[in-house]
Amino acid sequence: MREDLALTGTKKGCDRGECGACTVLVDGRRILSCMTLAALNAGRQITTIEGLEREGGLHPIQSAFIERDGFQCGFCTSGQIMSGVGMIAEANAGWPSAATPDVRQGFSKADLTKAEIRERMSGNLCRCACYPNIVAALHDAAREV
Repeated sequence: MREDLALTGTKKGCDRGECGACTVLVDGRRILSCMTLAALNAGRQITTIEGLEREGGLHPIQSAFIERDGFQCGFCTSGQIMSGVGMIAEANAGWPSAATPDVRQGFSKADLTKAEIRERMSGNLCRCACYPNIVAALHDAAREV
């Protein structure tokens, strides 16, 4: 993606699936691109950070990151945002997490507490420790998406 397609928003971080900087969406689900063979995704819809804008406007999560100062050095930002888009889609689909108090009950986006967000985003690392701002941005954006 970075070299052949010039989509440089997706970062190459750890190259071991541990940091989340390379997170992209494949058919709407978040994956770590460093752990995925590109040929296995032929014919599937791959969305990178560059694909989030619509008609020149920012995605609500991108706007929330600006509003809540959810980035410092910016290295992890694209992966955090892409993971956030996937995380909110998972919540909209009713998927519980390890932080869900009772997985037998239905889950909705309204149940997306800050504790839920922290658990669901735990695979995305931020070297600058901007986690409170990232969680606040995603909490705000979840109401709009």
